[in-house]
Amino acid sequence: MVQVCLNGRRSAADGAGVPMSPEDLARSAAAAVAAGATSVHVHPKTPCGRDSLSPRVVGPALEAIRARVPVPVGVTTGAWAEPDPSARRARVRAWSVLPDFASVNWHEPGAEEVAAELLGRGVAVEAGVWSGTGGARRFAASPLGPRVLRVLAEVTDPDPATAEASARALLAELGRAHGRPVLLHGEEGGTWPVLRLAGRLGLATRIGLEDTLLLPDGRRARSNAQLVAEALPQYG
Repeated sequence: MVQVCLNGRRSAADGAGVPMSPEDLARSAAAAVAAGATSVHVHPKTPCGRDSLSPRVVGPALEAIRARVPVPVGVTTGAWAEPDPSARRARVRAWSVLPDFASVNWHEPGAEEVAAELLGRGVAVEAGVWSGTGGARRFAASPLGPRVLRVLAEVTDPDPATAEASARALLAELGRAHGRPVLLHGEEGGTWPVLRLAGRLGLATRIGLEDTLLLPDGRRARSNAQLVAEALPQYG
């Protein structure tokens, strides 16, 4: 599986190619799926470009993307979008349009409660486990671990020289990961080394403008679709 991560926490300052509005997200998702992506991860944005968990923001983004693609669509529940755990749960409870899955970062306060809220509403959970945090340890002890859709193993090391070693260390921390599938990905300079490692290990991965703005040769990527097209032979 190659998931496309359309925009992440990036903003218009990162370039016109980063999709922000529901319409731009839908167009970018459609092109990425046509290029070979099999899943979509998105950060719905307010008109001023901030990540939001508000149903008034999440719903239109999901509806626009689903009108253009036939693959599963997931959203973030990152604490930066709603720092208070109880408010984050309330946001999820208020969603009228539900994603197919949502990512929950296990090192963040309230992760277990947010994940339980999602599961109770029938939304699958990607358990985000970041390197350099206590996420792997917390996930290993979580009673919800066996119920998640997959583990999103995120290597936060941006150094291309050390990202692969950091990825292997994170996978060792995860161990059996409650027997759940693992999606392994890197970010910034570590994106491409970690993607190639995921391919060699037979793990799912992701690529997109959330993780990197650059192609493997260092050129600026024009779009998510271009990143997906470049990733497939590297992953292969």
